[in-house]
Amino acid sequence: MKEKIIGRGAEALLIKKGNSLLKRRIKKGYRHEHLDLFLRTSRTRHEAKILRKSASIIAVPRVKAINGMARKRFEPETEIEMEYIQGKLLSDSLDKFPLTKALAVCEKIGRNTALIHDFGIIHGDLTTSNMILKNRDVYFIDFGLGFHSARAEDKAVDLHLLREALEAKHFKRWEKYFGSVVKGYKKSKQSSIIIERIKKVEARGRYKGKAKGRNPLIP
Repeated sequence: MKEKIIGRGAEALLIKKGNSLLKRRIKKGYRHEHLDLFLRTSRTRHEAKILRKSASIIAVPRVKAINGMARKRFEPETEIEMEYIQGKLLSDSLDKFPLTKALAVCEKIGRNTALIHDFGIIHGDLTTSNMILKNRDVYFIDFGLGFHSARAEDKAVDLHLLREALEAKHFKRWEKYFGSVVKGYKKSKQSSIIIERIKKVEARGRYKGKAKGRNPLIP
């Protein structure tokens, strides 16, 4: 079956193959060969594990297999084969929706985030570039930076980075968007604690100067 590269990041190639998407981690020549293979293999297994766990809670691509690459030398488990989601990438489409629809989508984003946080999963890169709208479902994709944590701090940082991403990409409507995200996030059992913790996250020096205007999450 023919393969087509549809995306290229620092760590991996995204390849469409029939109804599947292959996320193939790229070999790094500057790393020691054994270390490089260990890192690519462990990161592939870790991401697949988080995807499978998340699939029981929210809409994410279904993992079909973890593949090894049989080329010059066999490399164990450096590629995830997953379901290809045919939908609208929210980074491109969210601002084109009528405002009422866009706000409803953002509320779903908040609800999805609350669900994975309550399950101890941190996405690590919550942006609309990692979200696809298919029918009425918002799919979260690319859990390459994801990890497990029950810490309020990690959940607050996840939400804070989402707020920054909305401000950067959707600057005309970002406050309304994030307000709807917060509305959906209030489904979380820890929502009040996380909201309070974001104040501390934003107060730290590394975030000063990034927040412009009033954060609708913080009174």
